[in-house]
Amino acid sequence: MPQAPVRWGTIGGLPARPRSEIDVVQLNAANLHGLDARIARPRYDRSAVSVGIVHLGVGGFHRAHQAAYLDTLMELGRASTWGICGVGLLPADEAMHTALGAQDGLYTLMARAPDGTVSARVIGSLLEHLFAPADPEAVLSRLAAPSTRIVTLTITEGGYGLDPASGRFVAEDPAIAHDASPGAVPRTVFGYLFAALRRRLDAGVSPFTVVSCDNIESNGEVARKSLAAFARLVEPGLAETIEREVAFPCSMVDRITPVTTPADRAELERRFGVQDRWPVVCEPFHQWVLEDHFPAGRPELEAAGVQLVADVAPYEQMKLRLLNAGHQAIAYAGALAGYTYAHEAVADPLIAGFLADYLRTEARPSLAPVPGIDLDQYVARLVERFSNAALGDTLARLCAQSSDRIPRFVVPVIAENLAAGRPIRRGAAILASWARYAEGRGEHGEELLVEDARRDEVMARARAQAKDPLAFVRDPTLFGDLAEHETFRAAYLPALDAFRRFGARRALAALTASTPGGA
Repeated sequence: MPQAPVRWGTIGGLPARPRSEIDVVQLNAANLHGLDARIARPRYDRSAVSVGIVHLGVGGFHRAHQAAYLDTLMELGRASTWGICGVGLLPADEAMHTALGAQDGLYTLMARAPDGTVSARVIGSLLEHLFAPADPEAVLSRLAAPSTRIVTLTITEGGYGLDPASGRFVAEDPAIAHDASPGAVPRTVFGYLFAALRRRLDAGVSPFTVVSCDNIESNGEVARKSLAAFARLVEPGLAETIEREVAFPCSMVDRITPVTTPADRAELERRFGVQDRWPVVCEPFHQWVLEDHFPAGRPELEAAGVQLVADVAPYEQMKLRLLNAGHQAIAYAGALAGYTYAHEAVADPLIAGFLADYLRTEARPSLAPVPGIDLDQYVARLVERFSNAALGDTLARLCAQSSDRIPRFVVPVIAENLAAGRPIRRGAAILASWARYAEGRGEHGEELLVEDARRDEVMARARAQAKDPLAFVRDPTLFGDLAEHETFRAAYLPALDAFRRFGARRALAALTASTPGGA
């Protein structure tokens, strides 16, 4: 039987009862008044808030970022029609559906500062959660409802169905082919969006605005391209309407959000007396830059600190090429050197120096000026954020899904620097460190976790580089034509050889010694 949507009531504005010692309380709406006084919790009446936003892909980042911004607005009394309905599209999302259902949609957001200070806040903006595999009709009905005016996405960089090298929409993907067949019940994000827009058109309801919150340059345009390409498979005429009438504002989102661990749950219970099935851990810093194009209306996001701009491109590129690429710069080398956490890697002077030099000499020169941003200060703050030991951000998280990340964060910088005659040695070394990591064995024979949608292919190419050192980078879908450039080969091959023969730290030391003056 279809599952009924999980819709939650509220207790708002009730004071936390004082206590001399921490009692353990299970998080749910009925127990909000019993939480420790140090925990912020919704003071607004959640039952008086209606859904206006549907979010596809509820995970840690959405709950640390967009949902937190909306919760802030609700506290200000400025978002009573902008509650969030979350949707889990994948079978694996059932665990999130179950956890949120048991807690009336509430969860705890723990922000860990570098000095060890931890603040806790219960977020109440997620009013409903639907598990699409169990009840696709409930998802379609919510998407098609006139009250739904914004649909937001965190479906990962690889979730848009585009070939990284050519940009072509991969129509032959089995899930896409299924959704494009006549009378299909949707399984993919694009199947759901298309079917909902068709229903809205039939009912004379204006289209919703689609906002991608994924780490992709021009993410709004990417979402538009993918949805229109899917529509052409089913109804070409509607594809033209989508491209013409549906708004896809671009956005830049930023908040380091590690994967929640059992230790995080235990810490929340120990520090604050809260039993939470799926809390979220994050850093205090957060940023959201968003193009102000919402024909169907939007909440007063600027009141919660969102930067509304006419063009988000400079901010997107800054974040992707500095923060995201910076993570890749430390991830593989750090893991190969035996470190577990990001803060451990940047505490190593060789890795920290490599990161700083990459950002200064290769990533930053590829950027245009960013309005209102001092890039020197931004880079300095990045190193501080990466050094946050309280956050416990694992290198395994940063090494995951590299085939979605490297082609978007690092390869474009190398290509542009090659064309401009600028340095590429450190960018090439990042690729070499990934190539070495993808062999799946560490420097002491330990198994490395290679978590990637293209895992088998990536690891096969990595194993082949023992005989052909360029085997890994000959894949044009990931690296374009870099392997054909003599300048790139001259930088990449010695770096790969050093990573494979001498290990990560000696490879980075050799790189520093061979580039005097930071060139």
